[in-house]
Amino acid sequence: MKLKFLLLALSVSFCSVSCQDNMPATQKSKENLASQEKAEKTDFKYWTWITADSNRPDSSYTSEFKKYKEYGLDAVLINTNTDPQLLDRLTPLATNEGLEVHAWIMAMNRPGDSIALQHPDWYAVSREGNSSFDTRPYVDYYQWLCPTREGSRDHVLSLVEGLAKVKGVTSVHLDYIRLPDIYLPIGLLPKYNLKQETELPEFDFCYCDVCVAEFEKIHHKNPRNFENPAIDMEWKQFRLNKIKEVVDDAYEIAHKNGKILTAAVFPYPEMADHMVRQRWDKWKIDAVLPMIYHGFYNEEIDWIGFATKQGVEDLESKNVELHTGVYLPDMDGAKLSKAIQLAKDNGAKGISFFDGQAFTPETLEAVKNSKK
Repeated sequence: MKLKFLLLALSVSFCSVSCQDNMPATQKSKENLASQEKAEKTDFKYWTWITADSNRPDSSYTSEFKKYKEYGLDAVLINTNTDPQLLDRLTPLATNEGLEVHAWIMAMNRPGDSIALQHPDWYAVSREGNSSFDTRPYVDYYQWLCPTREGSRDHVLSLVEGLAKVKGVTSVHLDYIRLPDIYLPIGLLPKYNLKQETELPEFDFCYCDVCVAEFEKIHHKNPRNFENPAIDMEWKQFRLNKIKEVVDDAYEIAHKNGKILTAAVFPYPEMADHMVRQRWDKWKIDAVLPMIYHGFYNEEIDWIGFATKQGVEDLESKNVELHTGVYLPDMDGAKLSKAIQLAKDNGAKGISFFDGQAFTPETLEAVKNSKK
């Protein structure tokens, strides 16, 4: 009897495999496509950046986090102004609603940093010789630290470590991990009544004594004496490397504390290199969220797909995820739906929205519908 049942089971199993093997190719391809689409919907991550206020009650945050989860978001990047206690308070509120928490830090741009302000020598210096401690490019909150000086580097990394130690956090998320904009996005130039066709000295950083001395020791030339610093590749690479060193050290700190490292970056590596001394495809990093804010560059929404694809291809040989960042004030529901699809179609692993406060009922519905 047992043998009879065994033979029957083998027969059914063989038939099942045989039937699948004989399935029409079109049916197979449809099933594979459906399976792939299901996996994409499951694996594609939705994030939003938010800024915390210690005076807001827990109930207000819980309501906000519930809303995000209800409409399909998976993760929140929280700026607590590097306050580990506030982050420790908010993290369980978000994780209890099913959201990942990422500790968002303004890294090299540290406006109003009470510790840094006690050390005026820590600040980046322009080619004009002005320190961003008291002469700030573009806007008053641009107060940039030098990535080369030991004191300023150690300060930023200590802030990273404080956030990395908070229980329940998934990543430390670096923002402003660069030097000041040597070129602003073209769409922002009229706001500042600027024309930037060359690298202007008031926006070219860092020419502090430590940066100049270290560069001169390596390359035997002084960048302050360059007639056209923009064409000296060693000087440009020196500054790219200094930012990379901060990132790589932050990566080690995050991983030592059981966290990953993520970063908000400019749209794609070559563009970031040109505009803000940031070459993020060379970094030790787990995931990047390029800020592909098409309106800032006077581009159409299709540019989100182009910039996403460029970044994905630049990371092709690396184990680094790319999650497209978009700017909500430039979007209605239809545009946001298209932006999400462009990110998916061009290889992004997710999409992040700046910022949570800018969501409208229409854009929240667009997020929710994109997951169906």
